[in-house]
Order: sequence, then structure tokens, then C-alpha cells
Amino acid sequence: MGTNIKNKTMDLSKKKCKPCEGGIAPLNPDEVGKYLKQIKADWKYKEDNKISKEYSFVNYKHTMDFVNKVADLAEEEGHHPVMHVYYGKVVIELWTFTINGLSENDFILASKIDKL
Repeated sequence: MGTNIKNKTMDLSKKKCKPCEGGIAPLNPDEVGKYLKQIKADWKYKEDNKISKEYSFVNYKHTMDFVNKVADLAEEEGHHPVMHVYYGKVVIELWTFTINGLSENDFILASKIDKL
């Protein structure tokens, strides 16, 4: 019996973000839906073609530790989220600015952030 390759998807956290300088179309709604199934369910799709997630922490130090880890990861990947930083929470928004929408990079970074 063979393996069903169609049902196997690569763990997004094992992929590397690829430079995007525009010239490609953002993911369409069907593609976005497929990628959303590959990341944690608490990532929310927003009407402005972004995904976002809120992380909660016990204090400001823990919040900033997480922010610094995300910043280091973003530099490694060459893909940078918008982070809204509060005392005990961080809201992260991801989208690919150069295409004004979502790309695979956004879902790769979301997956990696969740593993921090």
C-alpha cells in the first residue's frame, strides 16, 4: 500500500521565509484557508488580509522577553511582524507588505513564533 502524499503537508516551522520583493499575487481565500489549517487555531484572519494573534503574559518582563525572541526570529527569517506591546500581552500581525496581502512567509513565521 502506498502513502497518500496529497494529505501530507510539510511542517511550516521547518521551512524558511523567502525574500519577497513584490510581483506576485497574494494568497487567494482558498489558499489562506489551507494555510490557516496548518497553524494554531487562535491565529485570526482579518478582513484587511492579515493574520493576528494575541499572546498573554504574567508581567512586563515576560512580555518583553517574548518580544525580543520574536524580533530575533524575524531577523533570522527576514520577515518582520507588527507587534503591539502592552504590559501583559502582545498582539502580533502578519502580512506581506510588498504584495499587500498574505504569503506563505506569514504562515511560516506564525508557525515559528508559536514554537518560541
